[in-house]
Amino acid sequence: MRGKPDTRADDRGQGHTLEAIAAAFLLVASISFALQMTAVTPLSASTSSQHLENQLRFTGAGVLASTAETGGLSGAVRYWNDSNARFHDSPDGGYYTNNPPDNPLGNALNRTFDERNVAYNVYLVYERSNGDTKRTRMIYRGQPTDHAVRASRTVTIMDRDPLIDEDGAVNRTVSVSGADTYFLPDAAPGRPVRNVVRVEVVAWRI
Repeated sequence: MRGKPDTRADDRGQGHTLEAIAAAFLLVASISFALQMTAVTPLSASTSSQHLENQLRFTGAGVLASTAETGGLSGAVRYWNDSNARFHDSPDGGYYTNNPPDNPLGNALNRTFDERNVAYNVYLVYERSNGDTKRTRMIYRGQPTDHAVRASRTVTIMDRDPLIDEDGAVNRTVSVSGADTYFLPDAAPGRPVRNVVRVEVVAWRI
């Protein structure tokens, strides 16, 4: 007579088959997880870089906002030596390079950026008499990197606004309209507004 089928052997075979399938599944899952982790690494670095750039942009905007609230931003635009036709204590080129101006804007930039190894340029953008737009350097520290950020704020300069002396005091005798060499043209002749200036800060980490 034939013996009965060995069901235990069949069970063992099925068990080994299931174990093999489970092991293969775990192997595939592990490889997939490892590949996903590898793919996320560059994205994580990019996200971190974007966070730093956003933080730098907000910081620049904060400097401009705080100095504007106290009048220091307008004062920086009027910090002008009418005898030498340039900003006070600036080199012959007419803009600052190594050291920022000794006024509220320059001091705020120094505390915020210079002490944290952040380079920056400051530009003044305004309208010419013929309607064209001009971009003038106030502070220039070099060519920005590809990751530089920009923050800006506008300030209105009136004809009657006085120039600011080297020591930060208001010039009681010379206004922007009465200055012989003031860089900012009268964009609205016959009106009390001299010009509207956009102060731009371009900052990048070094």
